[in-house]
Amino acid sequence: MSTEYCAKFNAEYTDEKYQSFLRLLEERCGTPVQFRNSETPCFFPEALIEKMAEYGRELVGQIVGNREYLDFARGYIPAEYRVPNEAAAPLFVQADFGLDANLEPKLVEIQGFPSLYAYQPTLAQTYRDAYGIDPNLKVYLNRWDTETYNALVRKAIVGAHEAENVVLLEIEPQTQKTLPDFLLTEKYYGVRTVCVTAVKKRGNRLFYSHAGREIPIERIYNRVIVDELLRKKIVTGFDFRDDLEVEWAGHPNWYFLLSKAALPAFNHVSVPQTVLLNRLETLPANLDEWVLKPLFSFAGLGVTVSPTRAEVEAVRNSPDYILQRKVNFVPTVETPHGLTKVEIRVMYIWDEPHGSVPSCANLRAMTALIRMGRGKMMGVDHNRDMKWVGASAAFFLD
Repeated sequence: MSTEYCAKFNAEYTDEKYQSFLRLLEERCGTPVQFRNSETPCFFPEALIEKMAEYGRELVGQIVGNREYLDFARGYIPAEYRVPNEAAAPLFVQADFGLDANLEPKLVEIQGFPSLYAYQPTLAQTYRDAYGIDPNLKVYLNRWDTETYNALVRKAIVGAHEAENVVLLEIEPQTQKTLPDFLLTEKYYGVRTVCVTAVKKRGNRLFYSHAGREIPIERIYNRVIVDELLRKKIVTGFDFRDDLEVEWAGHPNWYFLLSKAALPAFNHVSVPQTVLLNRLETLPANLDEWVLKPLFSFAGLGVTVSPTRAEVEAVRNSPDYILQRKVNFVPTVETPHGLTKVEIRVMYIWDEPHGSVPSCANLRAMTALIRMGRGKMMGVDHNRDMKWVGASAAFFLD
């Protein structure tokens, strides 16, 4: 962390600036933001974030093309949600890291599913405008700027189609905490947000209705989480197994293939020891040094830090859990409420030339999403009653 920039920010901070920041953020999003945004952005040496970005590429490289692992991981896809025409690589990748006692990045998890690609740059710009952040500090990696960043995100989401034939597909989008990102995606890239239950199927084509017109869907920016479909018993207007005349911007199978299920398969300096629970003959004696995680859940749902033996035994035979050795992530951000931990998500887009063999050299690190917390877990839902915690943005120093 840059102590110089952090100290300067803290010295100049006022509650009035923070309230102005929140008002401006809501105005730009077009809706209230239902999760907590921290009072402060975070300031990092760019070399540290670049190291994480390179680690993420190396990890994805251990999975893409690993036929033995991929065949194993496909077994986790529920039969009714195995989508045909699987992409050779994930279009969107997120790699979450914390910092250990040596300030070395350690992987928390990795996923082949979209994150807040429209919201995160807006959040960073709002910090910059509300607090007067140094304009020389960067928020994009890989020499991107706002124009080139938006061009690549638009290409990933819209492809070669007209924007009205591309939909952001979600479950009951108006009720999701990520609604601000949906509205900003509509604003920046022209696509519409559509509930998965509102899609109609005719033959092998999909359609949605808008302003009295029925509009064909040619590409889907997929934000639907299968775990939520199953949990809420959602009935959709089409079958995910159908061979549809539609492109997927983020093929749904990669939600399962690049996930916590990959953690035991990695061999990398950044990955803590991780094992599939149902493959353990004997449980570790020191369970307080481990974390119990379900393979497929969002926002930390079902994660247990330092589980009891009873908690582990209750799911011992389930193939859907891992035990991961706990890493003591160090607090690194100085705040008026004490040192605070950060989790850093590097956000990527796979920018592959059409028809080429997938290469991790084309996995572009775009920007970073930050979570700040002082509790056991870093998700915004786990730090609601604290200050100077929550979602944040990263500014990079050369």
